[in-house]
Amino acid sequence: MNKALFLDRDGTLILDKVYLADPAGVELIPGTADALRLARSLGYQLFLFTNQSGIGRGYHTLDATLRVNARMEQLLGLGSPLFVGVCIAPEAPGLPMAYRKPSPRFILEQIAAHNLDPAQSWMVGDSATDIGAGLAAKVNVAAVCTGNIDPRTLPDVAAHSIPVYPSVAEFVATLKS
Repeated sequence: MNKALFLDRDGTLILDKVYLADPAGVELIPGTADALRLARSLGYQLFLFTNQSGIGRGYHTLDATLRVNARMEQLLGLGSPLFVGVCIAPEAPGLPMAYRKPSPRFILEQIAAHNLDPAQSWMVGDSATDIGAGLAAKVNVAAVCTGNIDPRTLPDVAAHSIPVYPSVAEFVATLKS
């Protein structure tokens, strides 16, 4: 079976600029490119899982989000496509959820499609919805402190003993051991 990292985008891989729709605004969180390179060298398949309610709210388009993602991949410099699978959940809060985190649907579909081992797979993010998606999918969960919220203040972090790291780079470094 294969192993995977399911990665949130805003606040995990790039700075969280609410409703980011302009590729010129993409700023990588320091250490992210090296961390993803290391994760791939350790045999992890990478998946991008991002809530983009700005689409559902009419603030920007799916095309704008795709351009932001493309700019992120360009800045990472690890080749394209970098991610085995990408889920852009466009639903706004209060609308019926298909893929919007904390829904585990994308993770579960990718586990089935790519023969992923949940015990060797992780959801990594900075928010309660990221943590909720990982818990619901029954994969490992790690939180990072590079977003707009300190994940140590989230109830599920303490309740489920979820490890918290300064960034995705520090998290990936622990996968080597």
